[in-house]
Amino acid sequence: MTDIYSIMTKAPVIPVLVIDDIADAIPVAEALVAGGLPCLEVTLRTPCALDAIEAMKTVPGAIVGAGTVLSTKDLEAVMRAGVEFVVSPGLTDSLGRAAKDAGVPFLPGVATSADIMRGLDLGLSHFKFFPAEANGGLPALKAIAAPFGMAKFCPTGGVSLKSAPDWLAHPQVLCVGGSWVAPKGGDRATIERLAAEAAALTPT
Repeated sequence: MTDIYSIMTKAPVIPVLVIDDIADAIPVAEALVAGGLPCLEVTLRTPCALDAIEAMKTVPGAIVGAGTVLSTKDLEAVMRAGVEFVVSPGLTDSLGRAAKDAGVPFLPGVATSADIMRGLDLGLSHFKFFPAEANGGLPALKAIAAPFGMAKFCPTGGVSLKSAPDWLAHPQVLCVGGSWVAPKGGDRATIERLAAEAAALTPT
C-alpha cells in the first residue's frame, strides 16, 4: 500500500465523486483515469458507494479511496471494500488512531489550528482543508498553515478549475479536491475532457 503523499502527488486534482447509480461507477472511473486523474475519492453519501468502490477497483490504473468516512465503523466497511486511501471531513482521535492502526493512507479534514495540532499529535501531517472556500479560502489557509511548515494540504469544497491554480501555488498545497470533474449526468467524453483539463493544471 502506498502512502498519502504519493496519492496526493499523482495528479493536481483528486475527483470527489458521488455515485448514485452503480452502473455509472466503471464508466466514470475509466473516463477520469483516461483523462489523467487516477486517484478517485468515492464519498459514502449514497447506498451504492461501497459497491461503487469495489467496481472502480477493477479499472486499470485507478487508485480508489473512500470519502465521507465519519467513524471507525465506516473505516472498517471501506477497508473490507479494499480502499487504497481514506478521506474524512474532520478528525477525531478514535478515527485517527484506527486509520493509523489499519495502515491505510489517511487524509483527515481540518479547518483550524487546533485540528492540525490534533493531527500532528496523532502522527499525521497531511490534511484536507475543508470546506476550503467556506472557511475563508486561500487567505485563511495561508494564515492557518503558517505555523505548521511540516503540514501539507488538499483544499476541498468550493474549489474550481478557475481557482485551483491559485491554491496549487501555495507551497504547502499538494493537490486539490474537486467535484467539477465528474458532474452529475456528465457523459464519458465530457468527464474525460474535464479530467484532462484538471490534470494539466499548474500553479499560478
